[in-house]
Amino acid sequence: MGCGFFKLWSQGKLEGIPPPEFNSEEGKDAVIEAGGVYETLFGNHEEKIVYINFVPGTTLEPKAGDQRFVVDAWLTGSYDLDVPKYLIAAASTVEQLKGPLKAKLIVPNP
Repeated sequence: MGCGFFKLWSQGKLEGIPPPEFNSEEGKDAVIEAGGVYETLFGNHEEKIVYINFVPGTTLEPKAGDQRFVVDAWLTGSYDLDVPKYLIAAASTVEQLKGPLKAKLIVPNP
């Protein structure tokens, strides 16, 4: 789990969110064991926008030529997470990684 979020999380740099009790390799193994996909992305962070996705059961795939941060906010309901804390952690991650200051909300069709 070489992502910037995990690095900040494991170093206790996300206010109000205690660091995990596992390392990056254990996290990667848990994702794969649960049926998830672990992707290794290469290059520097060059994201131009943050997408905050509220559409249940969806995510946006990475695009090499059009990098973006994706926050799947709908997960907060699936895992009974604290919505403000989750979104503040996402914003903090982007800010600490010197990411974009532009966000777009993606909501379900009415």
